[in-house]
Formats: sequence, structure tokens, C-alpha cells
Amino acid sequence: MEGPFELQVKLLRPGARLPARQSDLASGFDLHACLDGGTLEVGGMPVLVPTGVAIAAPPGTDVQIRPRSGLSSRGVMSTFGTIDADYRGELFVTMYCLPSVGSYVIEDGERIAQLVVSRLAEVSWIVVQALDETSRGASGHGSTGRG
Repeated sequence: MEGPFELQVKLLRPGARLPARQSDLASGFDLHACLDGGTLEVGGMPVLVPTGVAIAAPPGTDVQIRPRSGLSSRGVMSTFGTIDADYRGELFVTMYCLPSVGSYVIEDGERIAQLVVSRLAEVSWIVVQALDETSRGASGHGSTGRG
């Protein structure tokens, strides 16, 4: 695939909103809660928050739901999610709050996560007996910096 591609979207209920960039150079398209005019309280246990949106991602695309930094900085978390090209159901965002926050009330239409779309690389796995050496080697988590 070269150049821009179309991503089909279906609005499943009144009040559902198209994913939208909030600035010209944003990489993500914000997803909105679709709560049919109501609210939803999120606490320490994961909750699926409906968006009212279903998509048909073209083969060869990688569509991911990612947290919004503004909510994360307040302890309102969402998990990463992958939307496979053959999935046609409603997009849900898995959300929870850190223990210090307690709970958070999500309003209908609130921006709750972002959708990032990229192209998948074609990959051929090649089994080898050894990998090339690097200065880092097998040093793992936290080995490239402090903390």
C-alpha cells in the first residue's frame, strides 16, 4: 500500500463520533465514550467502555488503541489493544484507575483513548544458530539508562 488509504467506519448508535485528530500533526485519532447520554464509573477493576464505532481496517494495517496521556497523568488508565483487520465489532476501551485515584466518572462523548493506524511490515522469520554481537548484548530491562 502506498499513499493514504481509506478506513471504513460504522457509527453504531446515535451519539457515536468519528475518531478525530486533535491537531494537524497528531499521530492518534481520539476515541470518544459512547454512553447513550449517560456516564460510567471506572474504578480499580478493568471496565470495557463502548465507543459506538466499528471499523474495517484494510489488510496490511496495524490499528491500535492507546492510552491518552492526559488521563494517564491523572491515574485514569487504559490498556493497549490491537484491532485485527478481520474484526468487525464495536471498539471498546479497557479502562481502570490506579488505587490512589479510587474512581473516575466518564462522561458520554469524553475522549478516552486514541486510535493509531500504521502499516504492517512483511516479515519472514529466519532461524539462525547465532545472532550478531552488539555493545548491549543481552542486557535487559533498565540497562540502557538510569531507572
